[in-house]
Amino acid sequence: MPQKIENAVALVTGANRGIGRAFVSELLRRGAKKVYLGARDPGSLADLVSLDPGRLVALKLDVTNAADIEEAAKVATDVTLLINNAGFAGGQGAISAPDTSIARQEMEVNYFGILALSKAFAPILAKVGQSSIVNVLSFLSLVTLPAAGTYSASKAAGLAATRSIRAELQGQGTDVVASMPVQVETDMGRSLPEPRLQPLEVVSDTLDAVETGVEEVFPGELTRNVATAFAADPKSVQAQMSTRLPA
Repeated sequence: MPQKIENAVALVTGANRGIGRAFVSELLRRGAKKVYLGARDPGSLADLVSLDPGRLVALKLDVTNAADIEEAAKVATDVTLLINNAGFAGGQGAISAPDTSIARQEMEVNYFGILALSKAFAPILAKVGQSSIVNVLSFLSLVTLPAAGTYSASKAAGLAATRSIRAELQGQGTDVVASMPVQVETDMGRSLPEPRLQPLEVVSDTLDAVETGVEEVFPGELTRNVATAFAADPKSVQAQMSTRLPA
């Protein structure tokens, strides 16, 4: 059965800005009982926590740090909804990048971060009968933008992991949702072409997917238009994307 947001206990990674902050606000609006806010610097969450200190709890959580993840799982033992929102984009091509350091960082956050958090919280989610994981990915999970070639690869890996996690956790009653928006009006997305989605569009449609049992969601009308074109002619969409080369 799909999970209702009302009375859920959520953990949002990358909660200090952009889509993460929008998730927190919308979870509160929909009646979540508690929301853990994960960020590398908990101090960056102070203004957000002050909005509802009774329901918001700040956590030090770098999704690439095993000790942080282990500690978060010890503290947030009542989580019923894990939202893997933290992401990193270096904006580099696969060959034109000076080295592979950015590509490795993108993979650490966008793939291994999802994998590590899901693995750490799977036993916690299993205890509640009906639970959910949301992985905030990108439409670049499905197509490749050469100007962000290694980021595209990390998001494709994230989608592959999401589908595997979904299959493995189905038996314990944990739904796993992949959210794949196009460009969003955030610090990370402002270098991408307009028009751009607003964070709340992404969040609202993604939480609707949790509540209705949709496994893979293309949030916002802009994303749905691209997804429709991709479904009709994936090679054409990829060909258009392939014209955008690294600077």
